[in-house]
Amino acid sequence: MSQRGNPFEMLERLFERMSQQFDEASEAWESGRTLAWWSEGESLPIDLVDGEGEFVVTVDLPGFERDDVDVTVTEHTLRIEAGHEQLVDQEEGTVLRHERHHEFAQRSVPLPEKVDADDVTARMKNGVLTITLPKTEAEAARKIDIDVE
Repeated sequence: MSQRGNPFEMLERLFERMSQQFDEASEAWESGRTLAWWSEGESLPIDLVDGEGEFVVTVDLPGFERDDVDVTVTEHTLRIEAGHEQLVDQEEGTVLRHERHHEFAQRSVPLPEKVDADDVTARMKNGVLTITLPKTEAEAARKIDIDVE
Protein backbone atom coordinates (compact mmCIF):
# COMPACT_ATOMS: atom_id res chain seq x y z
CA MET A 1 0.00 0.00 0.00
CA SER A 2 1.45 3.42 -0.95
CA GLN A 3 1.92 6.14 1.61
CA ARG A 4 0.14 9.38 0.73
CA GLY A 5 1.13 12.69 2.25
CA ASN A 6 -1.29 14.91 4.07
CA PRO A 7 -2.68 17.34 1.46
CA PHE A 8 -3.08 20.03 4.11
CA GLU A 9 0.64 19.87 4.96
CA MET A 10 1.49 20.15 1.26
CA LEU A 11 -0.74 23.23 0.96
CA GLU A 12 0.84 24.75 4.05
CA ARG A 13 4.35 24.35 2.56
CA LEU A 14 3.13 25.90 -0.70
CA PHE A 15 1.70 28.92 1.15
CA GLU A 16 4.93 29.33 3.13
CA ARG A 17 6.99 29.42 -0.10
CA MET A 18 4.56 31.91 -1.67
CA SER A 19 4.69 34.10 1.44
CA GLN A 20 8.49 34.13 1.37
CA GLN A 21 8.54 35.15 -2.29
CA PHE A 22 5.98 37.88 -1.61
CA ASP A 23 8.09 39.21 1.28
CA GLU A 24 11.21 39.34 -0.96
CA ALA A 25 9.27 41.19 -3.68
CA SER A 26 7.88 43.66 -1.10
CA GLU A 27 11.39 44.39 0.23
CA ALA A 28 12.59 45.05 -3.32
CA TRP A 29 9.65 47.38 -3.98
CA GLU A 30 10.18 49.35 -0.75
CA SER A 31 13.90 49.79 -1.41
CA GLY A 32 13.24 51.19 -4.89
CA ARG A 33 14.71 48.24 -6.75
CA THR A 34 13.04 47.01 -9.88
CA LEU A 35 12.11 43.36 -9.97
CA ALA A 36 14.41 42.53 -12.84
CA TRP A 37 15.75 39.10 -12.08
CA TRP A 38 18.82 37.77 -13.84
CA SER A 39 20.41 34.36 -14.14
CA GLU A 40 21.42 34.01 -10.50
CA GLY A 41 17.91 34.95 -9.39
CA GLU A 42 19.02 38.24 -7.81
CA SER A 43 18.07 41.78 -8.67
CA LEU A 44 20.92 43.85 -10.09
CA PRO A 45 22.84 45.04 -6.99
CA ILE A 46 24.53 48.45 -6.95
CA ASP A 47 26.60 50.65 -4.67
CA LEU A 48 25.58 54.34 -4.65
CA VAL A 49 28.08 56.68 -2.98
CA ASP A 50 27.34 60.36 -2.30
CA GLY A 51 30.69 62.04 -2.91
CA GLU A 52 31.63 65.68 -2.82
CA GLY A 53 29.90 67.20 -5.83
CA GLU A 54 29.01 63.85 -7.43
CA PHE A 55 27.38 60.48 -7.02
CA VAL A 56 29.33 57.34 -7.93
CA VAL A 57 27.46 54.15 -8.83
CA THR A 58 29.29 50.83 -9.02
CA VAL A 59 27.69 47.73 -10.55
CA ASP A 60 29.14 44.24 -10.91
CA LEU A 61 28.28 42.83 -14.34
CA PRO A 62 30.36 39.65 -14.65
CA GLY A 63 30.28 38.16 -18.13
CA PHE A 64 28.99 41.35 -19.76
CA GLU A 65 31.03 43.43 -22.21
CA ARG A 66 30.85 47.20 -22.71
CA ASP A 67 28.67 46.79 -25.82
CA ASP A 68 26.17 44.67 -23.81
CA VAL A 69 25.39 47.55 -21.42
CA ASP A 70 23.19 50.65 -21.86
CA VAL A 71 23.22 53.51 -19.37
CA THR A 72 20.66 56.33 -19.52
CA VAL A 73 20.19 59.19 -17.11
CA THR A 74 17.79 62.04 -16.44
CA GLU A 75 18.11 64.72 -13.77
CA HIS A 76 16.64 62.36 -11.15
CA THR A 77 16.97 58.77 -12.41
CA LEU A 78 19.74 56.43 -13.54
CA ARG A 79 18.78 53.39 -15.65
CA ILE A 80 21.14 50.49 -16.34
CA GLU A 81 20.34 47.66 -18.77
CA ALA A 82 22.63 44.77 -19.67
CA GLY A 83 21.87 41.83 -21.93
CA HIS A 84 23.61 39.22 -24.04
CA GLU A 85 23.21 35.73 -25.40
CA GLN A 86 25.56 32.85 -24.86
CA LEU A 87 25.30 30.60 -27.88
CA VAL A 88 26.70 27.15 -28.47
CA ASP A 89 29.03 27.06 -31.46
CA GLN A 90 28.92 23.45 -32.52
CA GLU A 91 30.72 22.11 -35.53
CA GLU A 92 31.03 18.48 -34.52
CA GLY A 93 29.47 16.19 -31.98
CA THR A 94 26.22 16.23 -30.09
CA VAL A 95 25.33 18.73 -27.39
CA LEU A 96 24.75 16.72 -24.23
CA ARG A 97 23.98 19.66 -21.97
CA HIS A 98 23.08 23.26 -22.83
CA GLU A 99 23.10 25.60 -19.81
CA ARG A 100 24.31 28.83 -21.38
CA HIS A 101 21.48 31.17 -22.12
CA HIS A 102 20.30 34.73 -22.64
CA GLU A 103 20.96 36.97 -19.66
CA PHE A 104 19.25 40.29 -19.03
CA ALA A 105 19.51 42.61 -16.06
CA GLN A 106 18.12 46.07 -15.48
CA ARG A 107 17.82 48.59 -12.70
CA SER A 108 16.33 52.05 -12.30
CA VAL A 109 17.84 54.09 -9.49
CA PRO A 110 16.12 57.23 -8.20
CA LEU A 111 18.83 59.78 -7.42
CA PRO A 112 18.65 61.82 -4.20
CA GLU A 113 19.55 65.08 -5.96
CA LYS A 114 19.57 66.50 -9.47
CA VAL A 115 22.54 65.55 -11.63
CA ASP A 116 24.02 67.11 -14.75
CA ALA A 117 23.01 64.51 -17.34
CA ASP A 118 25.36 66.02 -19.95
CA ASP A 119 28.49 65.41 -17.83
CA VAL A 120 27.81 61.84 -16.67
CA THR A 121 30.66 59.42 -17.40
CA ALA A 122 30.75 55.62 -17.33
CA ARG A 123 33.64 53.18 -17.50
CA MET A 124 33.79 49.40 -17.43
CA LYS A 125 36.78 47.36 -16.34
CA ASN A 126 36.89 43.63 -15.62
CA GLY A 127 33.09 43.34 -15.44
CA VAL A 128 32.68 46.28 -13.04
CA LEU A 129 30.72 49.30 -14.30
CA THR A 130 31.46 52.64 -12.60
CA ILE A 131 29.21 55.62 -13.34
CA THR A 132 30.06 59.14 -12.14
CA LEU A 133 27.12 61.57 -11.95
CA PRO A 134 28.05 65.19 -11.21
CA LYS A 135 25.52 67.02 -9.06
CA THR A 136 24.00 70.22 -10.38
CA GLU A 137 24.49 73.43 -8.51
CA ALA A 138 21.59 74.19 -6.20
CA GLU A 139 19.74 77.24 -7.37
CA ALA A 140 19.86 80.10 -4.92
CA ALA A 141 16.58 81.04 -3.32
CA ARG A 142 14.98 84.01 -4.97
CA LYS A 143 12.69 86.38 -3.16
CA ILE A 144 9.39 86.96 -4.92
CA ASP A 145 7.76 90.35 -4.68
CA ILE A 146 4.04 90.33 -4.02
CA ASP A 147 1.97 92.76 -6.03
CA VAL A 148 -0.83 94.67 -4.38
CA GLU A 149 -4.08 95.09 -6.25
